[in-house]
Amino acid sequence: MKKKQLATIVLASAMMVSSLAACGNSSDGTTTSSGGEATTAAPAATTEANTAEPDTTAPEPEKEAAPSVDFEDGKSAFAVVATNIGGADPSVMSVVDANGSKALKLENAEGGKMFVAINVSALLGDKLGDLKEIRMNLGTENADGFAASSGTLYCYTGEDNHEFKAGNWSVYIDSANPKTAKFDVSGAGFVAGKDNYIILSKETDNSKTKPSNLLIDNIAFLNAAGETLAADTSVEFGNPAGFSSASDSANLFGLVKPVNWEGFAVKGDGWAQNGVAMTEEIKAALVPGSVIEIKFKSETGHMWVVMNEAEVGWSRVGVGDWDGSGQQYAYINNAGDTCQVTYEQIAAVCGDDIAKWGSMIQCESDGAWEVSSVRVGTAAPMPALTHAVNWEGFAVKGDGWAQNGVAMTDEIKAALVPGSMIEVSYKSESGNMWLVMNEAEVGWTRVGVGDADGSGQGYIVQTGSKAYIPYEMIAQYCGDDIAKWGSMIQCESDTAWEVYGVRVGTAAEFKATNAHIELGTGKKGDGWAQDGFDLTEDMIAALVPGSVIDISYKSETGEIWVVMPDAAAGWKRVGVGDYDGSGQGYALFDGSHCQISYEMIAEQCGEDKSTWGARIQFEASSAWEVNGAWISNAKVPGDN
Repeated sequence: MKKKQLATIVLASAMMVSSLAACGNSSDGTTTSSGGEATTAAPAATTEANTAEPDTTAPEPEKEAAPSVDFEDGKSAFAVVATNIGGADPSVMSVVDANGSKALKLENAEGGKMFVAINVSALLGDKLGDLKEIRMNLGTENADGFAASSGTLYCYTGEDNHEFKAGNWSVYIDSANPKTAKFDVSGAGFVAGKDNYIILSKETDNSKTKPSNLLIDNIAFLNAAGETLAADTSVEFGNPAGFSSASDSANLFGLVKPVNWEGFAVKGDGWAQNGVAMTEEIKAALVPGSVIEIKFKSETGHMWVVMNEAEVGWSRVGVGDWDGSGQQYAYINNAGDTCQVTYEQIAAVCGDDIAKWGSMIQCESDGAWEVSSVRVGTAAPMPALTHAVNWEGFAVKGDGWAQNGVAMTDEIKAALVPGSMIEVSYKSESGNMWLVMNEAEVGWTRVGVGDADGSGQGYIVQTGSKAYIPYEMIAQYCGDDIAKWGSMIQCESDTAWEVYGVRVGTAAEFKATNAHIELGTGKKGDGWAQDGFDLTEDMIAALVPGSVIDISYKSETGEIWVVMPDAAAGWKRVGVGDYDGSGQGYALFDGSHCQISYEMIAEQCGEDKSTWGARIQFEASSAWEVNGAWISNAKVPGDN
């Protein structure tokens, strides 16, 4: 039942440890290094003078490699900030002047963990297979003075972008900042034409207050002879298989009015527990309808909580069947880096009275794990759009409390109707985003700001990469007549922000899911071609009212649906909408995650699932690929 991670980083220490090999003399006059390699010991001194002239020639310094990428052209579209990784903090990326040249800069105001992905396949083209070594100048800057930092270079290579850890880097001496990091990737297995990419991380930082910024310059891609491979810096990062620059919200609840659990950054080995005492603010937030959200990474992708002081006794919550107890499962996203445990799940084990839960909550997994942050907020369905319209040209940015926006087109005005929703794809240092109606007849008005400006206004669902603002919320502040909203809509955050795109469509909701039965992975096809999986008895048993089929996918047009080829009712598409002209119901999808409910299948194939056949297939109107698919439970505690 383990959900496979689509773009994960294995749990590994990023700390650089330097050590001198301990040597011991043996009786035969050799010295053995800690690596087991025997070397000849120096001979004993003789009384005869050595008349040979000493060799004063200095060793020739290693030739500095010419860079493939030096950022002097200001281009960086081949790189993106990766926030889909456990523990990653929202970062802002830009090309800046540094150390007498230009460099790529990453900065954030959170915990300091940064991950930047670079599409080496796009940069190197058909020369990618020759890549054997990567060098780059890495440095950090900190307003409070020098702070040592370190991280790792991960490679995603081969036919399926499997992970290869190339090595660690560190900057720990102020006088050697920046310095050239060298990574041997000769065993990585890069394959031309397969959208292979690398991720560079900064995962540790000894700064006591403000996290250090990361500077990257003079990236050299070298072949086996040490020759520099030319790179085309005009390319874009694209959409490599298994990678998403956005945080993965599949299977999860949306969170509104979240409260940060200060100081909740702990780790442990498999089946070891660690946690933090509840503050009064956290206790106040833990009410019916609330959710504990845990950002983590673990060797298995599993996570749950332990109530070690509960009055009912030491209790796991959300462990599912990983310990053989057959309990309820926590809600975990496809990336295996975010876990949610509901108030109701804890109450089912420990009772409704939070006073009897004990003073603290711990985390646990069945493999080595680390938790980077915890929040508690009110659970809301994860929003999604159907029949979405792209707001052309909506790509703007600004500093904290600065606004920027785009005029509404006639198409956007027509889409903004009751029951619609605005979806903003963005990044910001704080993770916040809302709208500003700067020309509204009622006056300049923020919508969805919550209490970030002290107004105590309505909160919206924000994932850190997408924000959702319903039509009804705008109407609450600006009135029902869209003609009085003004000619444009702006975006704003309380920290530096950037918006990549905006869509308007009919509001829908993804369901939070757990207890996943895997259908399989790695199916793909051209437009209107089908492929899929045979259904086992366990899979058929899991298809019950309240279940859904979760699909992690990509397609050229963004849509996908399923086909029931052996149904007694005949060959049936489910969730195709009007793509084939049938005017059927649409599956719920956002370009990477799709859900099709049991009820949608029953509507097309009948209530008796024994007549559905023993195979399920996938299809789209364009080339598509399914990374993973599951039959999942969508009933939450308290559902009938």
